[in-house]
Amino acid sequence: MERWVKAGIIESRFEGDRISQALKEAGIPYMIKSFLDTAYDGLYIPQKGWGEVMVSEEFGGEAERIIREIKESFQEEIEDETG
Repeated sequence: MERWVKAGIIESRFEGDRISQALKEAGIPYMIKSFLDTAYDGLYIPQKGWGEVMVSEEFGGEAERIIREIKESFQEEIEDETG
């Protein structure tokens, strides 16, 4: 039985889409667990993030690297847009 580990936190649905695409292209099996709770209208998202990425333990290090790179490029794009 495979063991799944947390590889990172997603801050928004858009970031989640980019991370999903990158992991799919790398051939890494993954699951995204959203923290969005409609009963509380997203109340906990600022504290916990939008969701988390779970990957098979054997791909943990590679997935963390990919997620880190996506987040860095995401941050650079935001800084470019805000000046």
